Amino acid sequence: MANPTTAIAPSLFRRQIALPQDHGSWVFLLSPLLIGLFAGGWVSTSAYLIVAAMAAFLIRQPVTMLVKIYAHRRPRRDLPAAWFWLGVYSALGLVGLIGLALTGHAYLLWLALPGVPVFIFHLLLVSRREERRQLGVELVGSGVLALAAPAAYWVGIGAADPYGWWLFGLCWLQSAASIVYAYLRLQQRELTARPPETELLKMSRRAFLYTGFNLFATLILSALKILPPWIWIPFALQSAETLHGSVIQPAIGWKPTRIGIRQLIVSSLFTLLFILTWR
Repeated sequence: MANPTTAIAPSLFRRQIALPQDHGSWVFLLSPLLIGLFAGGWVSTSAYLIVAAMAAFLIRQPVTMLVKIYAHRRPRRDLPAAWFWLGVYSALGLVGLIGLALTGHAYLLWLALPGVPVFIFHLLLVSRREERRQLGVELVGSGVLALAAPAAYWVGIGAADPYGWWLFGLCWLQSAASIVYAYLRLQQRELTARPPETELLKMSRRAFLYTGFNLFATLILSALKILPPWIWIPFALQSAETLHGSVIQPAIGWKPTRIGIRQLIVSSLFTLLFILTWR
């Protein structure tokens, strides 16, 4: 006779229900989190923040699956797994939040509030089958995830220093520019042939606007000694990538996986350069 435990386990431990399937979204949390951790320094309380942040990020997947199930977009046999992972991530999040509260960082709970309406709106789109290619929602959502940077910074230094908001703003600007650039690359892949340079530049106008603003702003703030003197370097990298991908090597016929991997490499390099130049 089959063991009931072994029969249930495979149905619960399903990657598409437990983990986000839009793999590019990971970097929009991990990059600000790492930047904040290195800027503020690692302390024991940082572990509670990491647990809480990861749980809040991961819980989106099972909740989204539940909405799809009740909207008849997925079979009801996925219900046990969705509720199981919702419970796991809720428990982990509660542990992280309690740890932060007990160590004097209960004020960080306010940073979670902006994510509530954004998440609710996302679920509404899911119920309507309209969640794909929502640029505005993704831009706002990346701002919510960028709040991990000041949170980690404040935990590290032990106080809610206003300087943490600069980390938030810079991380959000980078994430927003990265998202706009990704949309450009996905638009390019649908081309059947290389268009004239003027058409490529026209398609890339919004991406240039975002990355150009980021580079110009950080150059000015660095010159005014408001920010570290070399913090513009990671934004220069992002601008160079936008120029390369917009005109020199547009993603004509590229597979989404290839676009995603290149985006991940550039974002990882940005994070590393940001950490080095901030310190």
